[in-house]
Amino acid sequence: MERVNAIYARQSVDRVDSISIESQIEFCKYELKGEVFREYKDRGYSGKNTVRPQLQQLFMDIRRGEVKKVIVYKLDRISRSILDFSNMMEMFQQHQVEFVSSTEKFDTSTPMGRAMLNICIVFAQLERETIQKRVSDAYYSRSRKGFRMGGKPPYGFRLQEIIMEGIHTKKLVEQPEEAEIVREIFQMYAKPETSYGDITRYFTEKGVLFYGKELIRPMLAQMLRNPVYVRADMDIYRFFKDQGTDIVNNTEQFDGVHGCYLYQGRDSTTDKLKNLKGHMLVVAPHEGLVSSELWLSCRIKIMGNKTNQANRKAVNTWLAGKIKCGNCGYALMSVKIQSGKQYLRCTKRLNNKACPGCGKVYTEDVENHVYQEMVKKLRDAQASVGYTKVNENPLYNEVEELERVVSNISNWEKISFDEKRFTVDKMINIIKVFPGEIKIQWKL
Repeated sequence: MERVNAIYARQSVDRVDSISIESQIEFCKYELKGEVFREYKDRGYSGKNTVRPQLQQLFMDIRRGEVKKVIVYKLDRISRSILDFSNMMEMFQQHQVEFVSSTEKFDTSTPMGRAMLNICIVFAQLERETIQKRVSDAYYSRSRKGFRMGGKPPYGFRLQEIIMEGIHTKKLVEQPEEAEIVREIFQMYAKPETSYGDITRYFTEKGVLFYGKELIRPMLAQMLRNPVYVRADMDIYRFFKDQGTDIVNNTEQFDGVHGCYLYQGRDSTTDKLKNLKGHMLVVAPHEGLVSSELWLSCRIKIMGNKTNQANRKAVNTWLAGKIKCGNCGYALMSVKIQSGKQYLRCTKRLNNKACPGCGKVYTEDVENHVYQEMVKKLRDAQASVGYTKVNENPLYNEVEELERVVSNISNWEKISFDEKRFTVDKMINIIKVFPGEIKIQWKL
């Protein structure tokens, strides 16, 4: 197989003063002098790590021996981390891949060239960390003064523009209909016999939507923990003080009228709504919706609920996000049982039992069936289109991609979980190009 050149371009934020991905590629083309190349573009991703779809695809193609040279506009486009960049260089050398920065000329074949390369990446990382520090300092300075720090308003509130200390910002204002629902939720959960499932089923049956969706347990748990809803008084002050929370305001400001903002602590890595220690509580300019007595009864009940589970996501199968429940259309997730086997469950049924679900379907059985159907479809497409590489053929690019994917199918059991996810995404995209998409109905 003849190896190709690769151009990698990245842009984290589309700003007027930042160079676009298209401009980066144009600069890199000068290095190739008309040679054929393959583009890898990550738009909207930071350079702080390598968790970027097209960069991961580039790495996979390098490991398969398809790339001979990688060209970037500037070093910080591919990485702003010393460790990540060092690992990249090691992989490039291992696979005899040349690395070129079109605006910074380095000869990576000499010790001095490699040293200069590492020095530049050190300064790229320093720049990223300096920007992070400035943003972090501004965030904590504004949050300690009671400014709202962005995001959509909590359910039960809307935003209203105000001026605080001469700065334009926004505060929360009660949304009457939603606020009544919030109060009803707190009153229901305060009863000892009421569970998350009872509340989610109740509002699902009434047809009440939260942000346009049915209420689910993680959303409900977040609402009940959030001090934005409480009319903060001295009982709230003492509660958070006992939990080790950093309280910014004086006791006089806990007037039993205003709500609170709970912000992530500088040195804390825990979930601020579950573990309050080290996080920051600020009295907010808006009025709370529920009394401190009602809010505390719900919060203490949650703290004593040892069976409370974190949000569960469908991540244990390469079909995650792609396979849906035939009854409600919600995603299926892979759940492990004591025997070690995994089976697929409807997430809506797990959240509030509002769906009969799909029964017990073993993940491995479905994966094998879907995989075989996709392979069959790809092989049929490969045979019908053939290998005639004519530039005028509108399916030329898809055929090339098809060849690469099919070549990876034979190594299916050997490739990693992430590589399987990437391969499946490619398979699906290619199948969409050819007539007759795969439709599978699993019958129990």
